[in-house]
Amino acid sequence: MGDLPLDQVRTLLAVVEEGTFDAAAAALNVTPSAVSQRVKALEQRTGRVLLLRTKPVRPTESGTQVVRFARQLAQLDRDLRAGLGEPGESVRLPIAVNADSLATWFLPALGRVPDVCFELHREDESHTAALLREGLVMAAVTSSPEPVPGCSVRPLGLMRYLPVAAPGFAARWLDGPLRQRIGAAPVVVFDRRDELQDHFARGLTKAPASAQRHHVPSSEAYLEAIVAGLGWGLAPTSQARARLAAGELVSLGQRWVDVPLFWQQWALESPALSATARAVFDAAKDGLVRPGRAARSGRG
Repeated sequence: MGDLPLDQVRTLLAVVEEGTFDAAAAALNVTPSAVSQRVKALEQRTGRVLLLRTKPVRPTESGTQVVRFARQLAQLDRDLRAGLGEPGESVRLPIAVNADSLATWFLPALGRVPDVCFELHREDESHTAALLREGLVMAAVTSSPEPVPGCSVRPLGLMRYLPVAAPGFAARWLDGPLRQRIGAAPVVVFDRRDELQDHFARGLTKAPASAQRHHVPSSEAYLEAIVAGLGWGLAPTSQARARLAAGELVSLGQRWVDVPLFWQQWALESPALSATARAVFDAAKDGLVRPGRAARSGRG
């Protein structure tokens, strides 16, 4: 196959990011015909179809590999320009992170990294690795210990979730042995991917949580929904602690659920990426529980 021409690789990336050949041509300041010729030449060179000509254009599995390579090249180019002190040049770092980490321990880490513009993608921790695989992000907080090809992975710690409810709700719905009452009690879930409450309920009753459920796809609003008495739910310890102390929530027994989190990143020598990883691990020491016995689940 030989070396891939950089102009063709960058053109493929532009088509994927812009969504159409015409939009890519405008972004690159060339004609749509030139864009089409470069993509065709790259497909001939690799011997693979790289794009699905849909609207918007989507990369094939092989195309995804080339797009990820193109994004890595673009990141190295930005790092170099920023390192050389070119005016107006800043490093951009796309990261995928789950909502609960974003609402609790993660953002303070980014405040410790100067001269980097972060582009955060909020996604369930069981799905953030897919964004890495597609080359859309350079790093991710994920629940997967299996490294995405071309990436390294290290454990961050455990996100601990406590089962909680408003006092009035608990008195109405959960007065008595929890295993006998929880199956009928309304429950608050993050979204349709959120299986954490079902996992907890199965540990008590071998059955999922109630079908009476409220979907609240915001970490802050999720906790407010529980405080308001819509249902019971599992909340990160750091968010629930103050509400428990104030009497706005009550704990449902002595059980909890631990979700292991990992940091995956491109295996790329990038000063900005390395500095961000160090800051994230420092923040995780304070914001997460040290690894131990964990209960796996998916929660955004």
